[in-house]
Amino acid sequence: MSHFNTFPNPPKLDVKPFTVAIPDADVAELKSLLKASRLGPSTPFNSNPSDHSSGVSLDWLRTAKQAWETTFDWRAQEKRQNSLPQFMTRIPIQIQGKEYIHDIHFMALFSEKKDAAPLILLHGWPGSFIEFIPILEILSKKYTPQTLPYHVVVPSLPGYAFSSGPQSTEFKQMDVANIFNELMVGLGFDKYIAQGGDVGSGVARLLTYHDNCTAIHLNMFSPASPQNDDRSILSQAECKVLDRSKVFYQTGWAYGLEQGTRPNTLGFALSSSPLAILAWIGEKMLEWSDEDPSMDEILTNVSIYWFTNSISTSFYSYREAIVRKQGYYKYHEKPIGYTCFPREIIPVPKSWVEKDGNLVFYRQAKSGGHFAALEVPELLLKDVEDFVEQVWGSSTNGVAHTNGVAH
Repeated sequence: MSHFNTFPNPPKLDVKPFTVAIPDADVAELKSLLKASRLGPSTPFNSNPSDHSSGVSLDWLRTAKQAWETTFDWRAQEKRQNSLPQFMTRIPIQIQGKEYIHDIHFMALFSEKKDAAPLILLHGWPGSFIEFIPILEILSKKYTPQTLPYHVVVPSLPGYAFSSGPQSTEFKQMDVANIFNELMVGLGFDKYIAQGGDVGSGVARLLTYHDNCTAIHLNMFSPASPQNDDRSILSQAECKVLDRSKVFYQTGWAYGLEQGTRPNTLGFALSSSPLAILAWIGEKMLEWSDEDPSMDEILTNVSIYWFTNSISTSFYSYREAIVRKQGYYKYHEKPIGYTCFPREIIPVPKSWVEKDGNLVFYRQAKSGGHFAALEVPELLLKDVEDFVEQVWGSSTNGVAHTNGVAH
């Protein structure tokens, strides 16, 4: 890859090019394990192919298993990943006085423009860096290295994909933020904007504790429920998203409790069988999306987890979330942009976000869900570009525009 891979300045970190290259033996083992895996029995709850209210259907899992085993082309997906610049670096972090070294994987598009705005895009669970490939592809086709308005960095969160996992039981989400701030500064960006969804949204909010992060755009926001919040002032769409959030906590949060309270047992079970991890992650990708992702998109994401053996190491944020107290995220004055997607698992009204931060940009999207970067990349990218245009010059000078945008 010769385009978009030139650092604007010599990085302070030791950064090496990276290529995804899963050994043939690992691909063959996956197919062998799938072939040997037994499907569970048909029950009244899993026999309706269109009903995922109790989890994935037997019909869907059988179809996905067969596709993964016989027709899914991992090498084609690997080639797509390698068509974009990727790198590895090592970042030290202090936890309770002890130093740990983390290997961090990231994709990137670097611009040759002197005034390009540095962006870090952060995925969540059960996603991975591949969520942002469509956005990177749009940018690489729309611009040249000479005209790209941004430097775009897409890291794998610690414990996900090719980034090493936590080495201490005390590893927290703030440590992730510290690592990524070191990453951006180490790449030569003294100021940058962060964007994130799911776990990535929490990391982005914690990045604002660093002076280097000047603004954040989120497609998921988890505020504390305001006391005595008046629903009469909310629009019909906002009331609808609140109802969706309520349903999620009633019927869809069990996975989070399990990952937060019994990560060892669940991690061992999922790591032992590709069929198990396919059911566990496939369920979420189907239920949390506005429209079902393609089979290739689901199988590529699940393959990343399987080949890197990272399902267990991706659970740490849930352990922390279970014991997190109200007020974990502090109000700050740095500009926040928020796009509310209708099929997000816990969408919240604009007024709730305003009580938790300096909301200067808001949009209510007409389509899209939890995996917005993968589902509607053009829409999310447009919002991020508009947000950056609104806040970048002013936010780096400590002043933010306040004219929010809605549609």
